[in-house]
Amino acid sequence: MYQTPLTSIFPNANSQIWELQYAPHPSVQSKFKRCLDIVGSLVGLLILAILFVPIAIAIKIDSPGSIFFTQERYGLQGNTFRIRKFRSMVSDAERLKSLVSNEANGLIFKNKNDFRITKVGRFLRSTSLDELPQFWNVLVGEMSLVGTRPPTGDEVMKYTQHHWKRLNVKPGLTGEWQVSGRSQVKDFEQIVDLDLRYQENWYPLYDLLLIAKTFYVIFGRIGAF
Repeated sequence: MYQTPLTSIFPNANSQIWELQYAPHPSVQSKFKRCLDIVGSLVGLLILAILFVPIAIAIKIDSPGSIFFTQERYGLQGNTFRIRKFRSMVSDAERLKSLVSNEANGLIFKNKNDFRITKVGRFLRSTSLDELPQFWNVLVGEMSLVGTRPPTGDEVMKYTQHHWKRLNVKPGLTGEWQVSGRSQVKDFEQIVDLDLRYQENWYPLYDLLLIAKTFYVIFGRIGAF
Protein backbone atom coordinates (compact mmCIF):
# COMPACT_ATOMS: atom_id res chain seq x y z
CA MET A 1 0.00 0.00 0.00
CA TYR A 2 1.31 3.48 -0.81
CA GLN A 3 0.05 6.97 -0.13
CA THR A 4 -1.29 8.82 -3.14
CA PRO A 5 -1.14 12.63 -3.02
CA LEU A 6 -4.82 13.18 -3.70
CA THR A 7 -4.39 16.83 -4.61
CA SER A 8 -2.10 15.91 -7.51
CA ILE A 9 -4.81 13.68 -9.02
CA PHE A 10 -8.03 15.21 -7.71
CA PRO A 11 -7.54 18.99 -7.25
CA ASN A 12 -10.64 19.36 -5.08
CA ALA A 13 -9.88 16.43 -2.77
CA ASN A 14 -7.95 18.33 -0.13
CA SER A 15 -10.79 20.70 0.68
CA GLN A 16 -13.32 17.90 0.70
CA ILE A 17 -12.01 14.71 2.18
CA TRP A 18 -10.15 15.96 5.22
CA GLU A 19 -13.00 18.18 6.39
CA LEU A 20 -15.39 15.24 6.46
CA GLN A 21 -13.66 12.97 8.95
CA TYR A 22 -15.72 10.99 11.39
CA ALA A 23 -14.43 10.87 14.94
CA PRO A 24 -11.89 8.04 15.25
CA HIS A 25 -13.05 4.91 17.00
CA PRO A 26 -11.61 4.23 20.47
CA SER A 27 -8.29 2.39 20.25
CA VAL A 28 -9.61 -0.71 21.99
CA GLN A 29 -12.42 -1.05 19.45
CA SER A 30 -10.00 -0.44 16.57
CA LYS A 31 -7.68 -3.14 17.90
CA PHE A 32 -10.61 -5.55 18.12
CA LYS A 33 -11.47 -4.83 14.50
CA ARG A 34 -7.86 -5.37 13.42
CA CYS A 35 -7.61 -8.64 15.36
CA LEU A 36 -10.82 -9.82 13.72
CA ASP A 37 -9.36 -8.91 10.33
CA ILE A 38 -6.16 -10.87 10.98
CA VAL A 39 -7.94 -13.99 12.21
CA GLY A 40 -10.54 -13.84 9.44
CA SER A 41 -7.98 -13.25 6.69
CA LEU A 42 -5.85 -16.19 7.85
CA VAL A 43 -8.90 -18.45 7.68
CA GLY A 44 -9.74 -17.03 4.26
CA LEU A 45 -6.20 -17.59 2.97
CA LEU A 46 -6.34 -21.17 4.20
CA ILE A 47 -9.53 -21.69 2.19
CA LEU A 48 -7.81 -20.02 -0.77
CA ALA A 49 -4.88 -22.44 -0.50
CA ILE A 50 -7.25 -25.41 -0.53
CA LEU A 51 -9.35 -24.20 -3.46
CA PHE A 52 -6.68 -22.45 -5.50
CA VAL A 53 -5.72 -25.33 -7.82
CA PRO A 54 -9.26 -26.45 -8.79
CA ILE A 55 -10.39 -22.84 -9.32
CA ALA A 56 -7.30 -22.01 -11.38
CA ILE A 57 -7.75 -25.09 -13.56
CA ALA A 58 -11.45 -24.31 -14.09
CA ILE A 59 -10.65 -20.73 -15.15
CA LYS A 60 -7.98 -21.88 -17.59
CA ILE A 61 -10.17 -24.55 -19.15
CA ASP A 62 -13.12 -22.19 -19.50
CA SER A 63 -11.32 -19.18 -20.95
CA PRO A 64 -7.76 -18.34 -22.08
CA GLY A 65 -5.91 -15.69 -20.10
CA SER A 66 -4.62 -14.95 -16.63
CA ILE A 67 -6.00 -16.63 -13.53
CA PHE A 68 -6.25 -13.28 -11.77
CA PHE A 69 -7.86 -9.94 -12.47
CA THR A 70 -5.80 -7.11 -10.97
CA GLN A 71 -6.97 -3.53 -10.48
CA GLU A 72 -5.97 -0.42 -8.54
CA ARG A 73 -8.48 0.70 -5.93
CA TYR A 74 -8.72 3.58 -3.45
CA GLY A 75 -8.82 2.93 0.26
CA LEU A 76 -8.54 4.72 3.60
CA GLN A 77 -7.84 8.45 3.15
CA GLY A 78 -6.92 7.99 -0.50
CA ASN A 79 -4.34 5.23 -0.11
CA THR A 80 -4.13 3.29 -3.35
CA PHE A 81 -3.58 -0.44 -3.46
CA ARG A 82 -3.99 -3.31 -5.88
CA ILE A 83 -6.62 -5.96 -5.47
CA ARG A 84 -6.59 -9.37 -7.07
CA LYS A 85 -9.64 -11.43 -7.85
CA PHE A 86 -10.00 -14.70 -9.66
CA ARG A 87 -10.77 -13.67 -13.24
CA SER A 88 -14.48 -13.98 -13.97
CA MET A 89 -14.57 -12.30 -17.39
CA VAL A 90 -12.90 -12.87 -20.74
CA SER A 91 -9.33 -11.62 -20.86
CA ASP A 92 -10.12 -8.60 -23.09
CA ALA A 93 -13.15 -7.52 -21.05
CA GLU A 94 -12.07 -3.88 -20.78
CA ARG A 95 -11.82 -3.54 -24.55
CA LEU A 96 -15.34 -4.91 -24.93
CA LYS A 97 -16.89 -2.76 -22.19
CA SER A 98 -18.29 -0.25 -24.66
CA LEU A 99 -20.46 -3.02 -26.14
CA VAL A 100 -22.27 -3.58 -22.83
CA SER A 101 -25.03 -1.30 -21.60
CA ASN A 102 -24.97 -0.09 -18.02
CA GLU A 103 -28.05 -1.08 -16.02
CA ALA A 104 -26.93 0.85 -12.93
CA ASN A 105 -27.38 4.49 -12.00
CA GLY A 106 -24.48 6.76 -11.14
CA LEU A 107 -20.79 5.92 -10.85
CA ILE A 108 -21.02 2.12 -10.97
CA PHE A 109 -21.27 -0.32 -13.86
CA LYS A 110 -23.53 -3.38 -13.72
CA ASN A 111 -25.22 -5.58 -16.29
CA LYS A 112 -26.94 -8.82 -15.29
CA ASN A 113 -26.50 -10.36 -18.72
CA ASP A 114 -22.96 -9.10 -19.39
CA PHE A 115 -21.68 -11.38 -22.16
CA ARG A 116 -18.08 -10.89 -20.99
CA ILE A 117 -18.66 -13.00 -17.87
CA THR A 118 -17.50 -16.58 -18.39
CA LYS A 119 -19.42 -19.66 -17.24
CA VAL A 120 -16.92 -20.35 -14.48
CA GLY A 121 -16.82 -16.66 -13.69
CA ARG A 122 -20.56 -16.49 -13.15
CA PHE A 123 -20.30 -19.33 -10.63
CA LEU A 124 -17.34 -17.68 -8.90
CA ARG A 125 -19.27 -14.43 -8.60
CA SER A 126 -22.46 -16.01 -7.31
CA THR A 127 -20.50 -17.79 -4.57
CA SER A 128 -18.07 -14.88 -3.99
CA LEU A 129 -15.16 -17.29 -4.54
CA ASP A 130 -13.64 -14.75 -6.93
CA GLU A 131 -13.02 -12.53 -3.88
CA LEU A 132 -10.81 -15.04 -2.02
CA PRO A 133 -7.45 -13.48 -3.08
CA GLN A 134 -8.49 -10.23 -1.38
CA PHE A 135 -7.97 -11.84 2.01
CA TRP A 136 -4.32 -10.96 1.42
CA ASN A 137 -5.27 -7.26 1.21
CA VAL A 138 -7.06 -7.69 4.55
CA LEU A 139 -4.08 -9.40 6.17
CA VAL A 140 -1.63 -6.63 5.21
CA GLY A 141 -4.07 -3.93 6.34
CA GLU A 142 -5.13 -2.44 3.00
CA MET A 143 -8.69 -3.67 3.46
CA SER A 144 -10.90 -4.93 6.26
CA LEU A 145 -13.26 -7.87 6.44
CA VAL A 146 -16.11 -5.37 6.77
CA GLY A 147 -16.10 -1.87 5.37
CA THR A 148 -17.13 0.20 2.37
CA ARG A 149 -17.07 -0.90 -1.25
CA PRO A 150 -13.54 -0.20 -2.66
CA PRO A 151 -13.83 2.37 -5.48
CA THR A 152 -11.83 2.56 -8.70
CA GLY A 153 -9.90 5.59 -9.89
CA ASP A 154 -12.46 6.36 -12.60
CA GLU A 155 -15.16 6.41 -9.94
CA VAL A 156 -13.23 8.60 -7.48
CA MET A 157 -12.40 11.06 -10.26
CA LYS A 158 -16.12 11.92 -10.43
CA TYR A 159 -16.77 12.18 -6.68
CA THR A 160 -18.57 15.15 -5.24
CA GLN A 161 -18.20 16.34 -1.65
CA HIS A 162 -20.73 13.88 -0.24
CA HIS A 163 -18.91 10.88 -1.72
CA TRP A 164 -15.51 11.61 -0.17
CA LYS A 165 -16.78 10.44 3.21
CA ARG A 166 -16.56 6.87 1.94
CA LEU A 167 -12.75 7.09 2.14
CA ASN A 168 -12.78 7.67 5.90
CA VAL A 169 -12.73 3.93 6.62
CA LYS A 170 -10.96 0.98 5.05
CA PRO A 171 -12.80 -0.72 2.20
CA GLY A 172 -14.12 -4.16 3.05
CA LEU A 173 -14.67 -7.57 1.56
CA THR A 174 -18.24 -7.21 2.70
CA GLY A 175 -20.41 -4.49 4.12
CA GLU A 176 -23.88 -3.05 4.23
CA TRP A 177 -24.12 -3.11 0.42
CA GLN A 178 -23.27 -6.82 0.37
CA VAL A 179 -26.03 -7.86 2.74
CA SER A 180 -28.56 -5.45 1.23
CA GLY A 181 -28.88 -6.96 -2.20
CA ARG A 182 -25.35 -7.38 -3.58
CA SER A 183 -25.51 -6.97 -7.36
CA GLN A 184 -29.18 -6.03 -7.20
CA VAL A 185 -28.20 -2.69 -5.65
CA LYS A 186 -27.88 -0.70 -8.86
CA ASP A 187 -27.95 2.86 -7.62
CA PHE A 188 -24.62 4.39 -6.66
CA GLU A 189 -26.16 6.85 -4.22
CA GLN A 190 -27.83 3.95 -2.41
CA ILE A 191 -24.43 2.27 -2.06
CA VAL A 192 -22.97 5.50 -0.68
CA ASP A 193 -25.81 5.79 1.82
CA LEU A 194 -25.23 2.19 2.95
CA ASP A 195 -21.50 2.82 3.32
CA LEU A 196 -22.06 5.96 5.38
CA ARG A 197 -24.61 4.19 7.55
CA TYR A 198 -21.95 1.61 8.35
CA GLN A 199 -19.47 4.32 9.34
CA GLU A 200 -21.93 6.17 11.54
CA ASN A 201 -23.28 3.09 13.32
CA TRP A 202 -20.11 1.02 13.65
CA TYR A 203 -19.34 -0.90 16.83
CA PRO A 204 -17.35 -4.16 17.24
CA LEU A 205 -20.28 -6.58 17.23
CA TYR A 206 -21.68 -4.83 14.16
CA ASP A 207 -18.88 -6.39 12.08
CA LEU A 208 -19.69 -9.85 13.41
CA LEU A 209 -23.36 -9.32 12.58
CA LEU A 210 -22.58 -8.25 9.01
CA ILE A 211 -20.20 -11.20 8.54
CA ALA A 212 -22.94 -13.59 9.68
CA LYS A 213 -25.42 -11.94 7.30
CA THR A 214 -22.86 -12.23 4.49
CA PHE A 215 -22.64 -16.00 4.89
CA TYR A 216 -26.44 -16.17 4.73
CA VAL A 217 -26.52 -14.07 1.56
CA ILE A 218 -23.72 -16.03 -0.16
CA PHE A 219 -24.99 -19.50 0.65
CA GLY A 220 -28.51 -18.45 -0.26
CA ARG A 221 -27.25 -16.99 -3.59
CA ILE A 222 -29.21 -13.86 -2.76
CA GLY A 223 -28.76 -10.92 -5.11
CA ALA A 224 -25.85 -12.38 -7.08
CA PHE A 225 -25.28 -12.63 -10.81
